[in-house]
Amino acid sequence: MTDGHDEGSLERSLQGRLLVATPGLMDANFFRSVVLIIEHTEEGAAGIVLNRPSDTELSEGPLEDWSPLAAEPQLVFVGGPVASDSAVCLARTAPEAPPPGWQPVVGGLGVVDLSRQIDEIRPGVDRIRVFAGYAGWGGGQLEEELETGSWYVVDADPEDALTAMPGGLWRFVLRRQQGKLALVANFPTDPSMN
Repeated sequence: MTDGHDEGSLERSLQGRLLVATPGLMDANFFRSVVLIIEHTEEGAAGIVLNRPSDTELSEGPLEDWSPLAAEPQLVFVGGPVASDSAVCLARTAPEAPPPGWQPVVGGLGVVDLSRQIDEIRPGVDRIRVFAGYAGWGGGQLEEELETGSWYVVDADPEDALTAMPGGLWRFVLRRQQGKLALVANFPTDPSMN
């Protein structure tokens, strides 16, 4: 189930949009997940799971210098099951010009290159969030998942990636939708307990 757009073709990239897991998607990596698509081409797609904080403080690891820029909670998030030993950083730009090494995704939110010096990035960034790994799909794989009803496709708000309450993001994103889709936010976690 999607938002009514023809997702079977790549006439329109999903970059900058959210994939919200349908209640029937039981894969442990994506159960009740909200994924921001950061790249979508004919070769495949990449996204970041926005609502999976880990227990690791950003200040405890090799990227500790970046922690003063981190949005609350200042944790490393699990961005997905691909390349979990690598870091992806989403950054909200400050009102000034975006920093070097920043690639836009949606609104003032984009991916920033963590290999750059923090002093080079800091003036152009308002807040960041660091993710370990990402979600990835090969060519046509995401389109197949959309056709089988694994995801709802909805518009992203740049603040979704930096929310202070990531555990409630799945319900929050669904509640702000129009019509019947908003009702899905009330779907029980375990339907057998209903």
